[in-house]
Amino acid sequence: MIAKSYRLIRAMLMTAVDDSVLARNPCRIKAGGAESAPERPVLIVEQVIELSIRVPVRFRALVLVAAFGSLRWGEVVALRQRDVELSARVVHVRSAIVELSSGKLLRGEPKSWAGVRSVALPGFIVEQLREHLAAFADPGLDALAFPGIGGQPLRRSNFNRQADWSSAVAAVGAPGLHFHDLRHTGNTLAAETGASLRDLMARMGHDSMQAALIYQHRTRGADQKIADGLAALLPPDGVARGLHDGLDAGPVRPGDGEAEAV
Repeated sequence: MIAKSYRLIRAMLMTAVDDSVLARNPCRIKAGGAESAPERPVLIVEQVIELSIRVPVRFRALVLVAAFGSLRWGEVVALRQRDVELSARVVHVRSAIVELSSGKLLRGEPKSWAGVRSVALPGFIVEQLREHLAAFADPGLDALAFPGIGGQPLRRSNFNRQADWSSAVAAVGAPGLHFHDLRHTGNTLAAETGASLRDLMARMGHDSMQAALIYQHRTRGADQKIADGLAALLPPDGVARGLHDGLDAGPVRPGDGEAEAV
């Protein structure tokens, strides 16, 4: 937060310099806008499933959709019945709910223009989502898919308390895990599938490729899958034998083998 504030103030004062209001920008702290936040934890698929089982059943689908759909807290709690297409295995992110410092909840647009998106869900969580909507969501297309008790938008503080979140994440071996880390996990898992940069950006709801590139760089396992896939295209025995014979024969000089070729 300090780094973001510094960058904002520095940009404002740079505008003042450009407009000749200031002769010099006083924001000159070296690396003042650099962020060095600690690396957030990433769950494996089995941990996500276990976590969804350890929280109360009311929140099971919420955890699964947030993780495997890479949704932000404000996006997932803003989903309405009309935003969920079970037959297509898709949720449509059209809005987000934010909580002001006063405690008031406001529904607005997602974080960026790219945040308005449709996200495909893996088939194995669709039945959980179907059961959740039947048991906990009020009828009607405008009803919230993941309401708090009484049908009102779910507050994060109430969720943490009702889900006993700290105990649940500790039980799966991830003490201190934040709810937002489920989105981080989903982004990482998506990158590990070998998805393209453009597809990652669309799924994550980012209009900048910077974040998607970070996830691609973190998941070098996808690159290994490409290498393994290339190896699978080659005959298993003949190629290895040919390479071995080529090494034994030494380097090939220009002109070698021309007579045989003719």
